[in-house]
Amino acid sequence: MRGDKTPRTRPRCFGTLRHMPDPYEDEELAALYDTINGWDASDDFYLRLVLSANSVLDVGCGTGTLLKAARDNGHTGRLCGLDPADGMLAQARDRPDVEWVRGTLGTVPFAGEFDLVVMTGHAFQILLTDDEARALLDGVRQALTPTGRFAFETRNPAVRGWERWNPADASEITDAAGRTVVVTHEVESVVDGVVRFSETYSGPWEQPRVTWASLRFLPAPELDELLGDRGFVVTERYGWWDRTPFTENSREVITITHPLVPSLPAVPPADAR
Repeated sequence: MRGDKTPRTRPRCFGTLRHMPDPYEDEELAALYDTINGWDASDDFYLRLVLSANSVLDVGCGTGTLLKAARDNGHTGRLCGLDPADGMLAQARDRPDVEWVRGTLGTVPFAGEFDLVVMTGHAFQILLTDDEARALLDGVRQALTPTGRFAFETRNPAVRGWERWNPADASEITDAAGRTVVVTHEVESVVDGVVRFSETYSGPWEQPRVTWASLRFLPAPELDELLGDRGFVVTERYGWWDRTPFTENSREVITITHPLVPSLPAVPPADAR
């Protein structure tokens, strides 16, 4: 499951300010990504959203699993996957019926082109500062039509999911060549809501491959403040993928927003509920 046990997020910011080494520039590791992160309830949730929209941008699309599934399920409109990693896009581009673009919202601007923008896999948590989040949100708003939607999720810091990221919860997978790869995570520090951790791949290499990432755990009231500051209104908020309403004990903060339009109803801020 892509929940608290596995911090499924890549160490690369999809905004404009942070550029860390991305292990999935390596095509060999990128080929493992879908095996490590199999299809689950979060994908079902986003697939329904994608199928309901005519034009969709997937920010940080990775290997393109979501958009490929949308096409397989009958989506006939525009599907565009945006990702900074060549290794990921090499996996995605086996499907020419989807538009694949290398870059970020900071390097590939869009102008009012999409009914829906999605950012899955807890990728929003890679934005470690308010400025990074604002830059990303500005890019999303520019990409959306006036009545478009932005859907994404973060982990609820109150649940302290990072406490389950340890070598005892290692994942063992088999790659396409039948070789065993063990993936482990270990937290190094938790400072001001930012969790720094390692991800280690042990397998058919002389030495394990170790990468580092930092994720920001943002409380819902602070998230809502950032969204409002950039002209977004929260219209749907869930605590799990079955659309269970969000509570202070929910594992996820699943958010669907619109650019601020007077005719759209707003969900009360999290600190008012």
